[in-house]
Amino acid sequence: MNLGPAPVPADPNVLHPMPGQPRVVQLKPLITSALIEAGEYSYYDDPEHATEFETRNVLYHYGPERLVIGRFCALGTGVRFIMNGANHRMDGPSTFPFPTLGGSWADHFDLLTGLPNRGDTVIGNDVWIGYEAVVMPGVRIGHGAIIGSRSVVVSDVPDYGVVGGNPARLIRTRYPEADIARLLAVAWWDWPADHLTRHIRTVMSGTVAELEAAAPGTPPRS
Repeated sequence: MNLGPAPVPADPNVLHPMPGQPRVVQLKPLITSALIEAGEYSYYDDPEHATEFETRNVLYHYGPERLVIGRFCALGTGVRFIMNGANHRMDGPSTFPFPTLGGSWADHFDLLTGLPNRGDTVIGNDVWIGYEAVVMPGVRIGHGAIIGSRSVVVSDVPDYGVVGGNPARLIRTRYPEADIARLLAVAWWDWPADHLTRHIRTVMSGTVAELEAAAPGTPPRS
């Protein structure tokens, strides 16, 4: 029986994956900073500044904390990640960072060291972050989460959580707790690309049980 050619996965190394749409960029081939990591197929959509993601969308990133974005994440126009470099002292009369402006004020740079640091900002796999959402320093967003447009995410988001608002609050979870555990166990985002390609429709519109049945190594039903 001739089954035809094998389906070909999308190429995760193409900067602009949509012909004629330069507003869409895959992040992995775009990023150059050692402090930013993006998994395969995660993309950013911006009609004007898509290729400037590292400087326009990741702000106050002076290190050493990292921004880690998982695989298959969709980032809407204007999403911003505020990093720990935005922090100011709050234990004295003024929050103004005088030493950063130079002159003899720089002699007091020790006053800016040792500020609280919430650590890396980590975005899981298959996360959808809406238009102009803001993610604050050290936040961890779970797998399969959805962040509403213009949300300000100040605290961690659970796996498959849907959050919105300022500050962002949990609206609901996309699946019951037991099904979330099953989805995390399947971890379809880690499937080999050729296997995933054969099961795109199940990943996008199937049930949890159908996704489990499609997982690599699952014995066929008798």
